[in-house]
Parts: sequence; structure tokens; C-alpha cells
Amino acid sequence: MYKTTDLLDLSHTIAAPLFEGREYPWEALSDIKDFIYELIKTLPEDEFYSPSEGVWIAKDAKVFPSAYIAAPCIIDHGAEVRHCAFIRGSAIVGKNCVVGNSAELKNVVLFDNVQVPHYNYVGDSILGYKSHMGAGSITSNVKSDKSLVVVKNGQELIETGRKKFGAVLGDHVEVGCNSVLNPGTVIGRHTNIYPVSCVRGVIPEYSIYKAAGNIVSKK
Repeated sequence: MYKTTDLLDLSHTIAAPLFEGREYPWEALSDIKDFIYELIKTLPEDEFYSPSEGVWIAKDAKVFPSAYIAAPCIIDHGAEVRHCAFIRGSAIVGKNCVVGNSAELKNVVLFDNVQVPHYNYVGDSILGYKSHMGAGSITSNVKSDKSLVVVKNGQELIETGRKKFGAVLGDHVEVGCNSVLNPGTVIGRHTNIYPVSCVRGVIPEYSIYKAAGNIVSKK
């Protein structure tokens, strides 16, 4: 339940080739930057414009003048990047996504219809189709001791080899307001995280996370 095919529907992202053939979705994090530069070469100029080198935005996307967008970055069709959003580069913002007021993105893939609408930090992370992060919820992408991130699934430990890895949200995940997703968090499809939660490890799909040790199934 933590492999790419368990978590993500690749038909809902312009970045599908980035994930194809990868057993775990976080394996794509190291290649986002280079992938964007290659993908930019294929974008139709009648559908996208480039306000600065390495930044391509769909002509039907809405980007507020106060938003900051660093290269490389692709903003796909119908997306909305709101007031004072801070996109630090190596970011793919999918179709109909919302990147909201004071939200910060870095080295991320947002699948289509993702919402990070209010004061969110999303770094070194992948957010699946129609996932939503409530106001103030963030991904913590570096451990306090700066050691390499390990994904923990019960007693199973999966070495990622990465110093920076925030979270992977499966499709249709809902993260409650002011929650912290600790480094290496993986949340299965259709799972809800209670507000003000401190989350780590692998959380099963179709679950409600109330607190550590208190996770109930929706089924």
C-alpha cells in the first residue's frame, strides 16, 4: 500500500512518465528538476506561455501578480496560483490545482485537482489526484538530526537514501488543518487525517487517522 501503483493514478498528471517504472513514488523526487526541463520542450506554445526562462504556464491558468514562481516550473491548465504564493522551483502544478495564499512549494508534483489553498508548506513531496491539505498543514521534509529518511510501515523499514523527503499523499487524501506530516509519511488513498495531527509512517488507505495508535477503517 505504499508503492506507486497503490497510491497514484498516473492518468491524472502531466508528469506520468516521471513515475512509470518506479516501484516507490518517492524515487521520482531526485529527477523532478530534470524532468521538467525535458517536458517543457514538448509543451504546445498555443496552450502555454513562458513569463520567464524555465517557467511555463497554461494560458487558461490564473496566476495572481503577487505570486513568485522560480524555474523550473510548469503550471497546467485551469490551475490557480493565488496571492503571495511562493513556488521555489522544481514544481509541477497539475490541472485545476489551487496553490493558495502564502503557500510554499519546492521540489513537488501536485497531481490534477490538488488543493494547497491556505498557508501550506509542501516540500520534496508528491500529492495525488484530488488530495487536499487543510489550512496550515505542512510537510516536514528534513529530520531534526539530518539523517536519511526511512519510511516506516509497522516493523518494516524502507530506506529511501534521501535526506529530504516530506510526504506522499495518495489520491483523494484529506489532511486536516494545522497537521504536520513528518519526513517519510505515506498516506493511502481516500484516507482522512484529523486536524492538528502529527503523522509519521505509512497510513493505510480508506482510513481515518485520529491520533497515533488510533486509526480506524472506513470500510
